Amino acid sequence: AAMASVTISLFPFLLLNVIAAAICCDANSNVVCIESEREALLKLKNDLIDPSNRLASWVEGGDCCKWNGVFCNNSTGHVNQLHLAAPPDDYSASLAEWEAMERSKLGGTINPSLLQLKHLTSLDLSYNNFSTIQIPDFFGLLGSLTYLNLSQAQFLGEIPQNLGNLSKLQYLDMRCDSYPSWPTGTWNMEAKNLEWVSRLSSLKYLDLSAVDLHKAPDWQPVSYTHL
Repeated sequence: AAMASVTISLFPFLLLNVIAAAICCDANSNVVCIESEREALLKLKNDLIDPSNRLASWVEGGDCCKWNGVFCNNSTGHVNQLHLAAPPDDYSASLAEWEAMERSKLGGTINPSLLQLKHLTSLDLSYNNFSTIQIPDFFGLLGSLTYLNLSQAQFLGEIPQNLGNLSKLQYLDMRCDSYPSWPTGTWNMEAKNLEWVSRLSSLKYLDLSAVDLHKAPDWQPVSYTHL
């Protein structure tokens, strides 16, 4: 049996994203966040499980542009980037280091208050532990996104097809942890069709590695991994 992965890469775009993030980080010292967006972020925090207290800086009345993982536009003060990735797994780590990495993973649910961040262009939730939920349907309403990284965040179930509404999206990474064991293993995520991908008119990078694509009638394999 053949297991499928799809990866389309564009290195220059990745480099530009890193540069943009660095510019944004420097800009945060000059702005004060917008109250409605601060409240939206606090609602988001309240529904997340945060074992290592990574979001300790997210407090009522605080300047959200200075919060961990939050970046604002230097001119408008609008939140435009959320970088909430956990550290990637390091399989050479000691037991204590491994336990610390596991504690650093956010979990729980994702509050629709995220939709109040109407200027959000970049969302990174990679390497977290959302193993009890599917990718929320409302992610397809985050119309300003150009960058979405959900890789190895342990989401379950079917990828919502309304992600195809994200016409500005340039980077989409949805890699799963691993392929299932043969023959009785199960997949974390699946896509029953890929029509939605064709609607991502700005897309430059796509990774669906270890997503089950076998039920997608319009699937054309790019590469195979044989088990």
